Amino acid sequence: MDENNLEKQILEIIDKKSTIQKELYENLNAFQKSEKTKIRRILKKLLSEGKIIKDSQNRYRKLDENMAVGTIEFTKSGNMAFVQCQDGSEIAVKVENSGISLHKDLVLVEIIGKWRDLKEGRVVRILKRGLKYVVGEFVRKGIFGFVIPIDGKINTDFYVAPEGIGKVKNGQIVKAQITKYQSPTKNPEVKIVDVLGDKDDPSIDLPVVIFKHDLPEPGYFPPKVLQEAKELPNRLSENEIKGRKDFREETIFTIDGDTAKDFDDAVGIKKLDNGNYLLGVHIADVSHYVRNNSALDREAYKRGTSVYLIDTVIPMLPFELSNWICSLVEDEDRLTMSLLMEIDPYGNLVNSKIYNGVIRSTKRLTYRKVNELLSDNCSEEVKKEIGFLKPDLEMMKELMEILGAKRKERGSIIDIESNEVYFEFDEKGYVKDIIPVERGISEEMIEEFMVLANETVASYFDVQGLPFIYRIHENPDPDVLLQLRNYLDILGINVKFPQNIHPKVLQEILEKTKNHPLSKNIQMMLVRSMKRALYSEENVGHFGLASSSYTHFTSPIRRYPDLVVHRLLKEFIKHKGTLSKKEIKKYSEMLPKIAKNSSEMERVADQAEWDLIDMKKVEYISRHIGEVFWVYITGVTRFGLFVEIPQKMISGLIHISELSGDYYIYDERDNTLKGERTGNVYRIGDKLQAKVVRADKIGTEVDFVPYTEDDFEKLKKEHPHAKIKVNKKNKKKRKKS
Repeated sequence: MDENNLEKQILEIIDKKSTIQKELYENLNAFQKSEKTKIRRILKKLLSEGKIIKDSQNRYRKLDENMAVGTIEFTKSGNMAFVQCQDGSEIAVKVENSGISLHKDLVLVEIIGKWRDLKEGRVVRILKRGLKYVVGEFVRKGIFGFVIPIDGKINTDFYVAPEGIGKVKNGQIVKAQITKYQSPTKNPEVKIVDVLGDKDDPSIDLPVVIFKHDLPEPGYFPPKVLQEAKELPNRLSENEIKGRKDFREETIFTIDGDTAKDFDDAVGIKKLDNGNYLLGVHIADVSHYVRNNSALDREAYKRGTSVYLIDTVIPMLPFELSNWICSLVEDEDRLTMSLLMEIDPYGNLVNSKIYNGVIRSTKRLTYRKVNELLSDNCSEEVKKEIGFLKPDLEMMKELMEILGAKRKERGSIIDIESNEVYFEFDEKGYVKDIIPVERGISEEMIEEFMVLANETVASYFDVQGLPFIYRIHENPDPDVLLQLRNYLDILGINVKFPQNIHPKVLQEILEKTKNHPLSKNIQMMLVRSMKRALYSEENVGHFGLASSSYTHFTSPIRRYPDLVVHRLLKEFIKHKGTLSKKEIKKYSEMLPKIAKNSSEMERVADQAEWDLIDMKKVEYISRHIGEVFWVYITGVTRFGLFVEIPQKMISGLIHISELSGDYYIYDERDNTLKGERTGNVYRIGDKLQAKVVRADKIGTEVDFVPYTEDDFEKLKKEHPHAKIKVNKKNKKKRKKS
């Protein structure tokens, strides 16, 4: 009997009445060792999926209607938790109802009511512990100690017995293994397994983030995966090329960052006799090398995505693939999935076709050099190196502008600037400077072409209702949009919000605020007002792009969903524009799990990347304690002002207790702090000078105080070489007052 039928039978038995494992063997006539092993494997799977539970009498039973199983995730504030269920739903759990569960535990929850728009629950049982290790600061208390987790979502300290301390020093950052989980009366216990170093040492930041998010070590892959990668050919054979569309005589090139090594997309362009453009988007054919259910495939699925941690990459695939045989290296024959798109002068897609292709990249271009070539001051060196491609690049720029205008016309809002920054390091590894990264013409060009390619591929499957993995972006939550509108009102920006929101409204906000000093914060608020983009087997469209169907097809070296899309495309080509019944059944069952895992792993990767960037920003500002910066107020609360240094994109807090000279009251209606005596008002968008007084890199917190020059400092600036005599008695009095 196959496992799918066996699983159905097991569920039917448990559905009728709760049962122990031995009774299941008897009911299913399982007497052979292999049959019993199969049943145990299915039971383990059903437990992990939350379809059944095991009670205190070791009986397997179905879930009651008011029960749910999911992974609990605490908020950073520690006041709330949310249980992510297997079906994608979410249950709110107040911290007092979370019992002794820890962040990432698999829990059984009883539904007890409603919290806002969500069901509210109470943790009744911990089914499986999620954390095995914790990273934190060691604090000694006499002969024993505690590890205080770096991750604010872990809402307890961990006891370290004297024998578990080793040589660690007070205040050092450590990795600790959990040896006992907490009970209602005792803290959980750990033993220290690794000392990462002093918290101010810049070299510990990367391992801290890796351990915190349970990421693989950079460069590590299981032996089976590496063996499989090494066995792959490093050159194409004629047999592999046979039957593919040959683009090797075409002018096709890659455009990437200066330090990129994995080139998974290449482009080419022509002008047709009818005046239309023929755009070729050629993507590395990773699915040719990474076969379904191979060791490489299982590891890629597990990782879900490559993780980019400033100057370190944790790749989804070994470098043998990502940096060589799957990378569209200059002047090397490479296998591709090649999409040709015919576009008219108005930006309409009039025809397209997907091929199994083979290309030979003409040139490896960089964004920096292409931007320079298309500018008015290009160096002779760049002209000499890539000038022969200028006609192609100018035609691409022309098409980019047409596609961009067409996209804006329908309300798409991909023009949000990334808050990407470049870090300059000194010889000791400390951050010397933070430089905002600006997008140029070439970055916009590639983005436009990739968006069009992703939409085109998604449409092939959407129109036929075939199983597929979509990149979806649901409509914004009306309550969150109200917060955005209030924020804009406070800044004096008037935008009408219709009842049924359309992306064009958000596009109008971007246009109106692009030159505002707080434009980056407005963009951040706008992004927060929208729901997170996810992978899904069900198509609900992409709100941000104003697209009816969208996917990720263009980066199979670094994203698992793209690899799956390539496999689907191969079947689509093989069956001349459709899928076989066998493939429809297979992918209908597989895709929900793949979409869910890919969305989760993308979220982990994003959080890790943001955490390391935040730590490096705080490290930079920690070397400027006592210095004064111009800041903008980005948020007003009862406890103070959130401010940002715009040039460095560093945020921090001015606590209300530091607003001297008056008693400040929070006005909820205006979202302001008002001085009771002076009438002085602090509001979002105000610019002021503030001094940095504290920076905690591990907690990623920065504190400022308002700065006002006193008369003595003004005189020193006006007369730098003068000897200024200060009346010491008056100075003492001034300090005392």
